[in-house]
Amino acid sequence: RETPVSAVVDGDNGLGQVVVTQAVELSIQKAEVSGMAWVGICNSNHAGAGGVYAALALPHDLISMYMAIGNANHMPPWGGTDLLLSTNPIAFAIPTGKEPPIVLDMATTTASYGKVKVAAQKGEEFPIGWMVDKKGQSLTDPRRIKDGFLLPIGEHKGYGLNFVIGALAGVLNTAAFGSAVIDFNKDFNTPTNSGQVIFTMRPDLFRDMAEFKAEMDMRIREIRTSTPMEGAEPIRLPGEMSLQRQRQMRSDGVPVAYPVLVQLREIAHRLGLPDRLDDTP
Repeated sequence: RETPVSAVVDGDNGLGQVVVTQAVELSIQKAEVSGMAWVGICNSNHAGAGGVYAALALPHDLISMYMAIGNANHMPPWGGTDLLLSTNPIAFAIPTGKEPPIVLDMATTTASYGKVKVAAQKGEEFPIGWMVDKKGQSLTDPRRIKDGFLLPIGEHKGYGLNFVIGALAGVLNTAAFGSAVIDFNKDFNTPTNSGQVIFTMRPDLFRDMAEFKAEMDMRIREIRTSTPMEGAEPIRLPGEMSLQRQRQMRSDGVPVAYPVLVQLREIAHRLGLPDRLDDTP
């Protein structure tokens, strides 16, 4: 299915990063011609951080929104215990002038399951509010992650947003949602039929582009220089911390937890690949 402003991309069970990138490029092409475009994806796979794909529209001076259904259900409906929902992330990217662009990338659970797994790999307890057990008691022990489930952001409001993302990135695209989601941590053979969606739009449909960027810069500076609470960290805009980390990693390298480093080396050895990983602390 395809129109000048929409399309459904069948990923043919391909690598998620490749499938989603191609869908974003298609959405950008359509938006540049028609003003806006909505491209849904089915038969895809896990594609990683959503902000990466939303940000692809920024060099084209486009606003973008990305939504996806996670590849394992770690959250029940609000008030329930059956794991029928995933972390279902959403990301936005908004171009600016001289200021760094706004890139918001977040799960609709209080933490992504990736953060939980990293804490478990390090043997570190995670914060109260990330997970609870089936009795609703707070769970912070990384050894017990299989006994609990993630909580939505903003309680019932986050649950509602999570469900809507599932409907738009899953049901609308004929992709997996609810009990149809395949847990890619346990099943390595069944196609996951992962669903994602990308929406892109030209700001100049609504106002002059230069004026839009100038006001975005002004509002960003207004927020950044506003008065912080006593003892609070400096006020940041969405995406600023990630941008700082990205710059640091480009300069100093990407930190990898030691258990992950061991796993990567085991895989490299099994496949006969050279070990190029630096384990310098």
